[in-house]
Amino acid sequence: MTIEVIKPGLLTTVQDLGRFGYQRFGVVAGGVMDERAHRLANIMVGNEADAATLEVTLQGPTLRFGVTALIAVCGAEFAARLDRTALPYGRPVLVRAGAVLEFRGLGRGCRAYLAVRGGIGVPAVMASRSTYVRAALGGLEGRALQKGDKLPITPHAPGWFPALDAALRKSDAPCASVRWSAGDSAAGAATRPVRVIAGPQWELFSQETRALFVGTSFRISVNSDRMGYRLSGATIKPRRAVEMISEAVAFGTVQVPPDGNPIILMADRQTSGGYPKIAQVAAVDLPRLAQTRPLEPVRFTLATLGEAQRAYLAREAEFALLRESVDLRRRT
Repeated sequence: MTIEVIKPGLLTTVQDLGRFGYQRFGVVAGGVMDERAHRLANIMVGNEADAATLEVTLQGPTLRFGVTALIAVCGAEFAARLDRTALPYGRPVLVRAGAVLEFRGLGRGCRAYLAVRGGIGVPAVMASRSTYVRAALGGLEGRALQKGDKLPITPHAPGWFPALDAALRKSDAPCASVRWSAGDSAAGAATRPVRVIAGPQWELFSQETRALFVGTSFRISVNSDRMGYRLSGATIKPRRAVEMISEAVAFGTVQVPPDGNPIILMADRQTSGGYPKIAQVAAVDLPRLAQTRPLEPVRFTLATLGEAQRAYLAREAEFALLRESVDLRRRT
């Protein structure tokens, strides 16, 4: 049972939470850019957080479902349609076999995530189904989707969401959905400052330079991708030239190369780096960065480690409450 790719979109890949445990061998972690939207979509269809989804970037695909499937789309706000019916956003949707899902114009955000109950069933490579295109690793043959591809999915088993099963049987519509939603992952992506923690080399930068970093607005360069977001705007340089031994980096590490234009390392980051690290983006704000498009602004605000940890724990509590809510609502 499969999803057929009629049009692949600009960059549509299979992703999960990442490929961990192999960075010491130089294998990048990869995984989804917007963990929040990915996890929300999986919660909506009853998957575990690490189930593989489709990451849709800027211009979406057109897909035909070969079997009835329970899906959810979260993240960037595409004007998606199932046949001639608008796709409800951020909620469980039971799709009839043969229906065609088309991602049309993009409103807010940059990336959407399509979850299917049971996950996208490509083989795991080093304990992950994430696609790392540069190394042709994981996903579907290690690449973005192409026309004619067929993605394996688990056939729908009636009974997990009885109300949707009944609604689809009573109608000839291409889908049935609930009235409540998971919320909006893309809203406000470019309006609120991104919280950062002082990095290991924070003190190598002058007080004036540090104030400039957190007090000015940058833009995401068009020369940005899943590996890193290059920032344009104020030039940020340490007090003196620095020769460093390469050390570990993480998702959200803000490096400053010699030209003074900061780079935020993203999902497909390298495993180590030798540039000064002025800051580290708080994990809870990485999804908002992932939803920021090239040429859109980004601002930073300094947070403490404790503040970042409390925000992370609050987000995890929200996920737990949402999962409980979905489980309760699906049975009513």
